[in-house]
Amino acid sequence: MTRTTNRRRTAGLAGAAALAMTLAACGGADDLGGGGGGGNGGGGGGGGDVDCSDFEEYGTFDGEEVTLFTSIREVEADQLQDTFADFSECTGITVTHNGSGEFEQQVVVQAESGNAPDLAAFPQPGLLQRMANDGHLVEAPEEVVANVDEGWTDDWKAYGTVDGTFYAAPLMSNVKSFVWYSPSMFEDNGYEIPETWDDLMALTDQIAQEHGSETTKPWCAGIESGGATGWPATDWIEDMVLRTGGGEVYDQWVNHEIPFNDPQIVEAVEMAGAILKNDEYVNGGIGDSRSIATTSFNDAGLPILDGECFMHRQASFYEAQWPEGTEVGPEGDVSAFYLPSTNPDERPVLVAGEFVGAFNDNEATQAVQAFLSSAKWANTRVEIGGVISSNLGVDPELASSDVLRQSIEILQDPNSVARFDGSDMMPSEIGAGAFWTAMVEWINGADTQTVLDEVEAAWPEN
Repeated sequence: MTRTTNRRRTAGLAGAAALAMTLAACGGADDLGGGGGGGNGGGGGGGGDVDCSDFEEYGTFDGEEVTLFTSIREVEADQLQDTFADFSECTGITVTHNGSGEFEQQVVVQAESGNAPDLAAFPQPGLLQRMANDGHLVEAPEEVVANVDEGWTDDWKAYGTVDGTFYAAPLMSNVKSFVWYSPSMFEDNGYEIPETWDDLMALTDQIAQEHGSETTKPWCAGIESGGATGWPATDWIEDMVLRTGGGEVYDQWVNHEIPFNDPQIVEAVEMAGAILKNDEYVNGGIGDSRSIATTSFNDAGLPILDGECFMHRQASFYEAQWPEGTEVGPEGDVSAFYLPSTNPDERPVLVAGEFVGAFNDNEATQAVQAFLSSAKWANTRVEIGGVISSNLGVDPELASSDVLRQSIEILQDPNSVARFDGSDMMPSEIGAGAFWTAMVEWINGADTQTVLDEVEAAWPEN
C-alpha cells in the first residue's frame, strides 16, 4: 500500500500556516470543506503575483467545487492542499480535499451509496479495478491521456488501465526498497552499509550482540495503520519475494499464476520473519516482536532518533514522518540505503503510488484531474517537499533530500528492475483485506504456512 498518515509530530504547523494564508487570499475560512486538508478556492481571474498563463488550458469557472478523496492526512494533506493555491486562484475552482485512514473501505461505501466524491486517489490498482468494473468510474478525458502519454512510462499507464480502458493517471510515487538508519550511529560503531542480504543479516546479528538490550535493538517496525493495519508487513514480504524469486516469480504470485502459499512464497515470508519475529532483533525502543502489530507505522522509525534502534525498513515517503528539523542525508540525523538483494548483481526495486480516478465527467472535475496529471503539478508538489513523483518531467533537483533525489532517479531509470506493490495489484479482497489480516496474525504468533493458506483460501474465484 502507498500510505495512510496519522503522524505524531509538529511539522504540520508550517503547512497549516500556508493553508491559512491561501484561504485568506481565496475567500477565507468559509471555503473550508471536508476533513484532511480542507479546501481552497479562488475567483477565477487570478490576482496578486500569480501568473495565470500557466493555468489557461484548464479554463475558468465561477464558484465550482471539486471534491478529492484520498488516504492522505494531516501534514501531507496540508501540503497536498497547498498545490492548488495558484490553480484555484486562476481557475475559480475550489478543491475540497478529504483524507481518511479508512479510505479503502469508505470509498466503496460512498460509491455504492451514490455519494461518491468527484475524484479519488487510489493507492491500489486492484481497488481501482474494482471501482471501474462496478461501473463507478468514468474514462479519463483526452487531456489526462495526453499528459500521461508524455509524462509516464507505459507500465505506469497500465496500472491505471482496466480491460483496455484508461481511467486514472499516477499521482505521487515512492520507492519502497529502503532501510532508514542513523549515519552517526553507524559511523560511531564502525558499521558499513551492507551490500548483500547476507551482509545485512550479519550486521543485524552484530548489532544485537554489541548493543542488544530491552530498549535497544537492531530494528524497529510498526504495522498499525487504522483500517489498513498490516500493510507495512506486506511490503516486507513483497520485497522478500523479489529477492528470493526475482521478477518472474513475483509476477506469477501477484497474478495468482502460482498459489499464494507456494513454497517459494513461504521461503520469502520466513526470510522476513528472521527479522520481524525475532525478539533479539526487534522492536527497539518499543517492545518485543508482537508490539509491531500495535505500533503505528508513522512512529515506528522514530526510535532511531533516540538511539534505541539502528534500522527501519520503510519507503522513501517516510521522510515526511521525521519530526520538523530532522536533517535527512548521509551527514544528517537520518538517511536511507537500498535494501540489499541476495545477489549483489541484482537490484530489484519495489515501488508504489496513487492513481486519480473520476466518478463523473463534469468539466471542473476534468480540469482538476488534468492538472493533477501534469508535470506542473508534480514539480509543485515535489518542491514543497517530502514526496516524489514518477512523472518524467520532474526535476530531481527539486527533491527535498538526497534520498528523494535518488528515488526519482531510480524511477526515471529505464533500466531499473522495478515491480509495483504486490498487494496493491491483487484483488482488493486480498491486497486490502486478507493479506493485511494475515500479516497481523503472523506478527502476533501465527505460523507462516497457516496464514498463507488462509489468504490462498480467500482468493476470489473470478
